[in-house]
Amino acid sequence: MKRAPRKPTVIVHKTDTLDYKNLELLAKCIGPQGQILSRRRTGLTTKRQRELKQALKRARHLSLLPFVG
Repeated sequence: MKRAPRKPTVIVHKTDTLDYKNLELLAKCIGPQGQILSRRRTGLTTKRQRELKQALKRARHLSLLPFVG
């Protein structure tokens, strides 16, 4: 039996900008311990997931987001 595909828990639309200043969107893509959620959970493509990672790193280094939950 095939398992039904999971629906992403956080939906990031194509028009949403993955920028370090968009804290509301970045906060949705972080788990309770502060880790970046997987592509399965965010529903992003590989390229957009890399952009998300870079934006989160920038926001953390500028102290806009915590490193740990």
